[in-house]
Amino acid sequence: MFHNDGFRTLDRQECLRLLAKVPVGRVVYTRRALPAVLPVNFSLDTDSSVLLCTSATSDLVRAIDGVVVAFEADDFDAATRSGWSVVVTGRASVVTDPDEHERLSRTGPQSWVVTRDGVYVRIEAEMITGREIAGVRGTD
Repeated sequence: MFHNDGFRTLDRQECLRLLAKVPVGRVVYTRRALPAVLPVNFSLDTDSSVLLCTSATSDLVRAIDGVVVAFEADDFDAATRSGWSVVVTGRASVVTDPDEHERLSRTGPQSWVVTRDGVYVRIEAEMITGREIAGVRGTD
């Protein structure tokens, strides 16, 4: 159902289906008491959490391990003025269990940047919201 503003609210399953279709999203977090946004490649785990792979010594890991963050991904078509956006909010944590790390090294995302000290970061899907706009071609 579309609301007066032209957006349709997406349910949890629709949000997860759409997230699985795109390879890149954005982590939204706090860095030095200021808002920060970083694009990252990701995948979804079997429990619907968002998984990232990055360097253990990265500024991102230091900033988000153990804190609540947001993760956003989207897809838009400017020609038709249509698209969707999904936001996952939850606690981020570095995966420390050796068995879980081994599983993720086979099934999880691979960093697009070569790292020797790669770690997996899990963002729990505590809250998932999304919306879609099904626009029409402009009449410019």
